[in-house]
Amino acid sequence: MADTPLNQRVLREHVASVYFNYNATFLARVVFVLVLGTFMYLQLGDPMVLPFVVLHLTLYLGMYFTPRWNPSVPAADSAWWARRITRIVTLLGFADALAPWIFVPAGNLPVTAALMVVMMGNCARAVQSLRPLKAALFGHTLPMMGGLIIALAWQRDSIHLFLAAFASIYLFLMLRVGVQEHRLLADSLVLRFEKEALAVRLEEQIAATERASQEKTRFLASASHDLRQPLHAIALFGAALENELRGRPEEVNAQRLMRAVNALGASLDIMLDISRLDAGVVTPVLQAVQLDALFLPLNHTFSAQAEQKQLQLRVRASGLWVRSDPQLLHRMLSNLLDNALKYTARGGVTVTARERGEFVWIEVRDTGIGIAPEQSNRIFEEFYQIDNPGRDRSRGLGIGLSIVQRLSHLLGHPVQMHSRLARGTHFRVVLPASAPQAGALAGAFPADAAAPQQNPRLPRRAAPALPARVLLLDDESEIREAMTGLLRSHSIDALAVADEAAAAAALRQASSEKRPFELLMCDYRLADGVDGLDVGLRLSGRQQGGPTIPLLLITGETSPDRLQRVWESGVPVLFKPVATDSLFRMMARAASSERAGI
Repeated sequence: MADTPLNQRVLREHVASVYFNYNATFLARVVFVLVLGTFMYLQLGDPMVLPFVVLHLTLYLGMYFTPRWNPSVPAADSAWWARRITRIVTLLGFADALAPWIFVPAGNLPVTAALMVVMMGNCARAVQSLRPLKAALFGHTLPMMGGLIIALAWQRDSIHLFLAAFASIYLFLMLRVGVQEHRLLADSLVLRFEKEALAVRLEEQIAATERASQEKTRFLASASHDLRQPLHAIALFGAALENELRGRPEEVNAQRLMRAVNALGASLDIMLDISRLDAGVVTPVLQAVQLDALFLPLNHTFSAQAEQKQLQLRVRASGLWVRSDPQLLHRMLSNLLDNALKYTARGGVTVTARERGEFVWIEVRDTGIGIAPEQSNRIFEEFYQIDNPGRDRSRGLGIGLSIVQRLSHLLGHPVQMHSRLARGTHFRVVLPASAPQAGALAGAFPADAAAPQQNPRLPRRAAPALPARVLLLDDESEIREAMTGLLRSHSIDALAVADEAAAAAALRQASSEKRPFELLMCDYRLADGVDGLDVGLRLSGRQQGGPTIPLLLITGETSPDRLQRVWESGVPVLFKPVATDSLFRMMARAASSERAGI
């Protein structure tokens, strides 16, 4: 039906409307002719009443038993059905036109007046039921009322001429009303079908947008995974090389290599953040957060960047508390601060918090280049950057504000933006206020932020010991060689295997030699599509309920569906390329948790 031309769809609705009252019209006309015939016969005793009634009943029965339009009729046939009903009602109109010639006797004004009332009422009913089809409307009312008007005028006396004129005016007004209502019906149908067409196109556009978004997510996940694999090997080789060259002149080049690797890894991590948010695996933990405790690490993190650009960075204390997730709020504000510093050449950036009733406004203001009104709706798009056609890497990837928008929706913290071109921009984050709570200060410091210095008078906690023996399962030979080289350079006995069978054999041999592995590290995506999470769970003994080996998952996967599955498993995970300190910290944590029975 959506492919049917608009005029055919409108005509189909008109025909359907007329046929909708088909049975009611038939019954009304039968009652009408019987009552009229009986009345006229009693008043006039004219023998012509009987043929008149028989003629009309014959026409009505023929109309009732002839084939009718039904909803299964194709829209293309609507014109034929419209002509058919027009011919039928026109024939009935001529039949009704016989009444005044039979029942308007000279000098009998009461009968004439009664007949006029009946026929004018019939005309009004016809206009009401036939207005969807203008041809049918005219085809029925003109013969019927025309016969009445001519029959009245035929008497030639003043009273009948007056009645003829009155009937003519009435016919004109009724036809005018019928034409206006027909036009209104047609316009309303056109508007309805146009809205339906727009709704269909909108659904198609939404579906196309969703497909494009899914394809983009899949592309980013695949590209990120394929880039992370070799980069992970480079990072491992580089870390091992840096450790071997420590104290030698060549160490400088190794450090430069690792800085480049870390920069590329940071870019891939930003893509990972997008995938994690799209996957819905990030769940906010709302709590009372002291903003001053959150602003302190922000100031520590970005003060060096501001000094390097000779900008003033003011992060003002407020004493306010909000209800939010400290980790995610820190990331949100970090992205806003980083974006402000990148696009500010003179002046500075100010971070303030103000109480507004039940809410707190956190505002990040800069004196940067500003944002043109036509660009204000695009700054939250991925990879969109203002005034950076050359894609200067020092100004990032253009994903920071996209992450801010996603975090805004996740946390329920609306973000407002006001900007003046060449004058600066300020972003406002609206958060629910919270009452101060004892013990909430520690929760305000994200794990990756600068935390308060430990009291030197308190004894330091001993760092968890690294596992002495590690089994690595990875299908890529370069990564196996790089990882074993790095671990052995740090005095860790490492064995690397390529598949589950070799890993199972190594575990059995280690058990028989009484030299068990203290940690199993497993890649998530193994050769031939084998799921490393399932393999790791089987090898570690978690699915059997017996003795277990600590399991650490390492992956370059960023697909939202697979990320969701990893997070639901509860297995600790590192994302390629893995920094050396992060790798050792996670290895020690996983091994110590197993020793403690956690």
